[in-house]
Amino acid sequence: MSISVRMGRKRTAGAALAAVLLAGGAVSCGSEKADKAAGEDMAPAAAVKKAADKTEDLTSFTFRMKGTVPGDGRVQADAAMSTKPLAMSMKMSAPDQGPEKMELRYVDGAVYLGGGKDAAKELDGKSWIKFDAKTLGKGGQSAPTSVSSQADNNPADQSTLLTGSKDLKKVGSETVGGVETTHYTGTVTMDQMRKLADEGDAATKKRHKKSIKQYEDMGVDKLTMDMWVDGEDHTKQFRARGKGDKGRLDMTITFLDYNKPVKVDAPPKAQVMDLAKEMKDMQG
Repeated sequence: MSISVRMGRKRTAGAALAAVLLAGGAVSCGSEKADKAAGEDMAPAAAVKKAADKTEDLTSFTFRMKGTVPGDGRVQADAAMSTKPLAMSMKMSAPDQGPEKMELRYVDGAVYLGGGKDAAKELDGKSWIKFDAKTLGKGGQSAPTSVSSQADNNPADQSTLLTGSKDLKKVGSETVGGVETTHYTGTVTMDQMRKLADEGDAATKKRHKKSIKQYEDMGVDKLTMDMWVDGEDHTKQFRARGKGDKGRLDMTITFLDYNKPVKVDAPPKAQVMDLAKEMKDMQG
């Protein structure tokens, strides 16, 4: 397998994972049995904060996402993630990085990237590449930093960022995925995010600052955020837009389910090429 093929597949993984990290701050989706949209009798700030507070109960979720990430281009994916224990499975494509449709799994501290039969043609018959999540971006594994950042990041943490908006307003009632929701929108500057990140306990501050760093690395100084909240005060859909150094961010994530068991298995060892081992052998 050529170095260029490896790097292409890692760029595809980075694009998809960056999208999860940046847009996935939305938290969990709501029940389709909700009788009314959330926040009908609440001020926008109170309704958004109530939805954000519910992220504390998030242990797993499934979602769909679609949009554009600066430097990586278009990304679309279907995914499931568990936070306890930390695990993720994602089937995605990044058309601007190549025509391949890829599958990514994070389990037991490792990231596996596979492309089925097409990948096997370039991987000596193996259909998966294994990355060590802790060493991505270091030494020979020069993959996008979004991969390693996502490996230990709970995307629900970013849902609280919209509470820092000074111009938050209610747009109206809208149906998303068959669920009646209330749509809110607002803008948040990096300074407002940093101020918000200084609030709360030590663990909360750490999570907020880590989320904010992803935007700083992209050169985004202001975000327009939209949140669709259902009748159970869960975020059904979330959209983040901003201008970065390498282009525009515009990502929408729609939640399909939450707090239901998510199980992710590592691929069979016989089908896996360990990139760290291969790079070590090449250096030797």
